[in-house]
Order: sequence, then structure tokens, then C-alpha cells
Amino acid sequence: MAMTGQTSYPTMSNHTKERVTMAKVTLENFYSNLITQHEEREIRQQKLEKVMDEQGLPDEEKRQRRSEHARKETEFLRLKRTRLGLDDFESLKVIGRGAFGEVRLVQKKDTGHVYAMKILRKADMLEKEQVGHIRAERDILVEADSLWVVKMFYSFQDKMNLYLIMEFLPGGDMMTLLMKKDTLTEEETQFYIAETVLAIDSIHQLGFIHRDIKPDNLLLDSKGHVKLSDFGLCTGLKKAHRTEFYRNLNHSLPSDFTFQNMNSKRKAETWKRNRRQLAFSTVGTPDYIAPEVFMQTGYNKLCDWWSLGVIMYEMLIGYPPFCSETPQETYKKVMNWRETLTFPPEVPISEKAKDLILRFCCEWEHRIGAAGVEEVKSNPFFEGVDYDHIRERPAAIPIEIKSIDDTSNFDEFPESDILQPAAAVVSNHSEADYKNKDWVFINYTYKRFEGLTARGAIPSYMKTGKR
Repeated sequence: MAMTGQTSYPTMSNHTKERVTMAKVTLENFYSNLITQHEEREIRQQKLEKVMDEQGLPDEEKRQRRSEHARKETEFLRLKRTRLGLDDFESLKVIGRGAFGEVRLVQKKDTGHVYAMKILRKADMLEKEQVGHIRAERDILVEADSLWVVKMFYSFQDKMNLYLIMEFLPGGDMMTLLMKKDTLTEEETQFYIAETVLAIDSIHQLGFIHRDIKPDNLLLDSKGHVKLSDFGLCTGLKKAHRTEFYRNLNHSLPSDFTFQNMNSKRKAETWKRNRRQLAFSTVGTPDYIAPEVFMQTGYNKLCDWWSLGVIMYEMLIGYPPFCSETPQETYKKVMNWRETLTFPPEVPISEKAKDLILRFCCEWEHRIGAAGVEEVKSNPFFEGVDYDHIRERPAAIPIEIKSIDDTSNFDEFPESDILQPAAAVVSNHSEADYKNKDWVFINYTYKRFEGLTARGAIPSYMKTGKR
């Protein structure tokens, strides 16, 4: 029978589309998790066998190790099914605050382990369209199991907030260190830049581009070594990195934040006085962002090396090369870097240091690192650096740790109401609005094997109160 017309179907409502997407995401996550869990278990078993072979253990001891490992795997499966929440942690102190949440020092009640808990308000994430960024951060922290990346042990959520339970790095961050010092010596700068080179390369090898390399995101562990943090920009492009964001920006800094007719010492003092405000604002600072990222004509992992060049300049000179009164002016200076990237004569630095900064901060096609990380590591500025053992050697500036909850390397912050239900009230949106969209945070929960099975294993510096 011939068809004489086309059958018409009713248009799918937005509600139905959302439900279909939710079902799809749920199923994909369920089966993806099953596959990932199996792969991770296989990898842990292979690591165990490799270590035992390298140690040349007798068969009986191997059998005991395998039995102990099997018990740990069984315990891990059991503990993964337990619900983790705020009640499992005691909040000790606020150690960081940003535009979308805060970081607290917390202690897990059953083990006594101390962690940094990053708290993000769901309402803010939805309202500011940050869901993709915080999902990217969570996923990358799960995958990037490296000495150079801050380790995440757990992630979970409740009705109001998202929570990332990270290792606590008592050394603070590079921004705080730079604010304490006028400048760093070239020897100190060599150490921190060399370690950051290895840290950046470790995420490049995983196929990630950080895109937000700045002193705030370089954390220092208990021995003063560098670890990368804050991976919210590793996928997607944040609105604050788009050129048009700076065209209509009604944001200005305090009136004393001026750089006209200042010598380098006054520039450094003014920069440090206002730096913390920039870190906490939603605007942030474009000082460390490569020009090709602003242009939106395409960029690659080399944009991270530009950022490292800006940080190196700041370490040696006392302030970054493009700092200005406003983010708009900074943006203009970054885009006009050929004229604005200059070195003040009153702060002399070596030709090797100057050359490396200019190799980092140049056209991306000619930037150092284009031929691979070895090109960076072999630069004359890094002469004498033992990359293979740098993390085992003493840090350039030692860190003093006095107790399990020593926060002396962090700023003081007042308490907040972020953990209270009232904190979730947002303008023009009811709680129900966000509850209906809560499915976008599905599969946010994560528990790391080491976190659940290494019970009672408190790091040595926490036990002794020393490095």
C-alpha cells in the first residue's frame, strides 16, 4: 500500500528531553564505572606482582601478600558502598576562599587523617554555568594519579554543595610565598620553575592542558615541593578567558592600584597589596594567560609554558610583566606583549634567566617546548638540575610543620555559613529550581583505593610534627 503522506509526531517537550538525557547519562555512568573498576583492580594486581618480582620475594611471602591484597580489595568494595558525607569529617579551619566556595582543613573522624575539603555551592555552579568546569576538575583528579598533582581521595555531594576531599599540603601556595618575599633568588627560582616544568609535563602526558597555571595553583607539600592544583579549566573555555568578557567589564580595582610612573619596588608593593583581592574575585587576573587563549583562534598545550614564563618573571622581578590598574588594561598589555614585556634596569637578572623568560613568552610557534619537554629541561638556565631526583632533594625554601593541623602557611579567614542550609539561597531562583537540575551532578561521588584501605596510616610529618 503506497504511502500518501508523512506521519507527524508531537514535538518532544524540554522536560522529556531532560529526562531522556538524564537516563542516558545514568546508564552510561553505570556501565562506565563497572569497566573502570575492573580495569583499576587489574592494574593494582599487576603493580603488586611487579613489586614482588622486583623484590625477589619467596613464594610463601608472595602468597601472603596476595592474600592481604585480596582482603584489601574486598574491604574496598565494602567501604565503597558506604555513604560518605559531612558527618564523617570534623571541620577544623577555613584555609582558603574563592568566588564559588571555600577550602577547609578537616579531619576524618574514623581514621584521624587530615585533608583539605574543597566546598563548592551547587547553586553558584548552575547559575554561573560552571558545571562543566567542576566536572572536568573532578574527572582529572581521579585520572591524574601523580606525585606532581594534588591527590583527591574522595568526592561527594549533598543537597546544597559539592565536596572534594584532597590531600592537605601544609606548605601553602606559591602566591603566598611570593607575597612574603620581595623576590626569589635565581637558585630558588630555578628549583621551583624546574619542578613546575615536570608537573606541567605530567598532565600534558595525560593529554590535558591546564590553561590556568598561576602561583595560586602551585601548592607546596610538607617538604616544600610543588604540586599542581585547580583543574577546572582543563576542558572547555571559561567565560573569563574570552576577549569579549573584558570589553564590557564594569570591574575596577582600588584607586591606589596604579602603575603609571612607579619604580619596580613600588610596583611590587602595590601588586602584593591587591593580589589577594584578585584571587578571590570572580574576575580573577588575566596576567598569566597566553595571548592565543584570548584570541580564540585555537591554541595547544604550549599556552601553559607562556604562563610559566610569567610566573618566572614575577619570582625574579617581584610582580608579573603585564600587571595594570584593571583586568582590561592587563589584557591589552598581554595582547601587545612585544612592546610591554620589558625588564626594569633597577632589578638586574642574568642573561640566562632573561633569555628563558623570552623563550616562554613569545609567539606560540617559536615558544620553547614546541619540540617537547626536553627542549625546556635542557635550557641553560636549568644547568645542574637533577630532574630524576629533584623531588627527593631538599626544597629551595624549607617548610616547617609543627603539628597535624599547622596552617601557619595559609592566610586567616573568618568562619562562613557555607555548610548551613541558609547559604544555598540564591537570587531569583528557588531551591526547587536547582533540585530539578541536580541530576547534572550525577556520578560525582568517588572514593580512592588508598584512602579507604590505608586506615590509620597517618603521614610521618603529622605524627612527629616535623618534616
